[in-house]
Amino acid sequence: MAELTTIARPYAKAAFLFAKEQNALGEWEKMLGLAAAVARDATMRTYLDQPGLDSDKQVEAFVAVCGDDLDESVRNFLAQMASNKRLPLLPVVVALFHDFLAADQRITDVELISAFELEDAETDKLVSVLKERLGQEVHVSTSVDQALIGGVLVRAGDTVIDGSVRGRLTRLAEQLNS
Repeated sequence: MAELTTIARPYAKAAFLFAKEQNALGEWEKMLGLAAAVARDATMRTYLDQPGLDSDKQVEAFVAVCGDDLDESVRNFLAQMASNKRLPLLPVVVALFHDFLAADQRITDVELISAFELEDAETDKLVSVLKERLGQEVHVSTSVDQALIGGVLVRAGDTVIDGSVRGRLTRLAEQLNS
């Protein structure tokens, strides 16, 4: 995955800088997301992997599927990726584009995993604490993992805050064993 990220990063950075210059970050994120969804489709991957298919035909396939949802600048971007045989990297490019956008707008995606469904008031309190601690706007997604027994596991980028009962028990066991 690291190699794919390394190859995809210049494309994502170029797309991000162009979109920012054009004041079209949201539109580009949406269009690239659509193109990435098309690139992930099994039928499209099979079509794109045909040995005799040139880059122009590949881009035509994307345009045929996406129609008017892609503007000319994104079509040109796809043509550049196709000419370098990088269309399969579109999902990675979109993920990196989203990371650049989040960093630019000082937004952090946070995942809250709890043993039980969190009430809105609890989620709001956690969000406000995380905003203050991270110093950024927070976009939250929640999920339930009953294996946590109780408490909450917070994932924000590379930061993990394990406030779960399972995590505490694991740390206690490690201390007892050392």
